[in-house]
Amino acid sequence: MPLPCHKDDTAMDTAIMIWNKVISHTGIFQNIISDTDPKFTSELWTNLHNVFGTKLSFSTAYHPQTDGLAERMIKTFGDMIRRFCAYGLELNNSDGFTHDWCTLIPALELAYKSSIHCSTGKTPAMI
Repeated sequence: MPLPCHKDDTAMDTAIMIWNKVISHTGIFQNIISDTDPKFTSELWTNLHNVFGTKLSFSTAYHPQTDGLAERMIKTFGDMIRRFCAYGLELNNSDGFTHDWCTLIPALELAYKSSIHCSTGKTPAMI
């Protein structure tokens, strides 16, 4: 599930976003795998995992077997967002279009999940 993150987001910003956009829709996870970004290694996240009873595991840096799929999806969405923005296709307030790339995510997620992937011959929604 793609979420609009920013480099200056705090651990609290990230926790609130994940609560509002993921956990409130899917339920609490048993296990979460994360990179070692300070947002996820903070005392806040340790406390949240203790409260919810989730297990937190950290991926190893430069270990594609652990984080390769997520990194590939991030690259794909970044490419899609750049293409839309380069052609001025993003939604805007004044005439139906805006330059806020975050508004593109739901449409791009639908396009991604509806596209047949050459490696599987199926859409992610079918898998």
